[in-house]
Amino acid sequence: MEFFRYGPAGAERPAVRDEAGTTYDLRAITGDIDGAFLAADGIERTRAALAAGELPAFDLGEVRIGAPIARPQAVSCIGMNYAAHAAESGAAPPSVPVLFYKHPGTVVGPDDDVVLPVGSTRSDWEVELGVVIKDTPRHLADGDDPLAYVAGYVTANDLSERASQLEHSGGQWSKGKSAETFCPVGPVLRPADEVDPQALRLRSWVNGEVRQDSTTADMVFSVAEIIRHLSRHVYLAPGDLVLTGTPEGVALSGRFPYLAGGDVMDLEIEGLGHQRQRVRQAPTDDGPRP
Repeated sequence: MEFFRYGPAGAERPAVRDEAGTTYDLRAITGDIDGAFLAADGIERTRAALAAGELPAFDLGEVRIGAPIARPQAVSCIGMNYAAHAAESGAAPPSVPVLFYKHPGTVVGPDDDVVLPVGSTRSDWEVELGVVIKDTPRHLADGDDPLAYVAGYVTANDLSERASQLEHSGGQWSKGKSAETFCPVGPVLRPADEVDPQALRLRSWVNGEVRQDSTTADMVFSVAEIIRHLSRHVYLAPGDLVLTGTPEGVALSGRFPYLAGGDVMDLEIEGLGHQRQRVRQAPTDDGPRP
């Protein structure tokens, strides 16, 4: 089962696709796929409605696909969570999860254009497994099940402007992570009980050339460990997005050029769908604006 949102930016409609590939309108259950829907057992209510034949099927056709979750209150990100990526970044694997934030307004659709910040010459791609929260985990003990608080999983691109992140950051990464359009998400949200988060292949390409090809089994901290750790330090709300780190193969490694206008990024995670974004240069102060 795949949850997704379609239509113009800011006016997306909720839908669900069953395993046979039939698409159904979700508006009889919810106005959107958001924290309130997920916290109110929205995924199980959708399963029951599908089984009862209560949702109308429709032909999606050619239409923009939006991010599969609406208006997350926070996008919490885990840095250097693959040992090889930490090494290519010039750092040792962390002993505890490294947390930074992206502005939730960076979340866009999986195939929307990515706009580079004005003057950027060091913008980078990062394919990541995204975790969507359905209930707030609080101070989880070692014997608790952190995955019980997860609604589902998504593909995400944690774009980074490396100069802002590392050289002009004042020690905080969020400045280099929070440019507008810097978090394409989707195309779908797959329910947590249908996914093994530690057994997923994730890949990225730039202009058709492979950049990243790894598996979530190589995470330093598993999804469960991340959720347990965060529950003891920060507030996670229903509908929040947690990004779990990226594997090696980014431009920061020095092996590949950084992004430039006209480049095309492709990203995918096994079972969670494929993204494609075209890169655009930001308009300058004396140039045309879209």
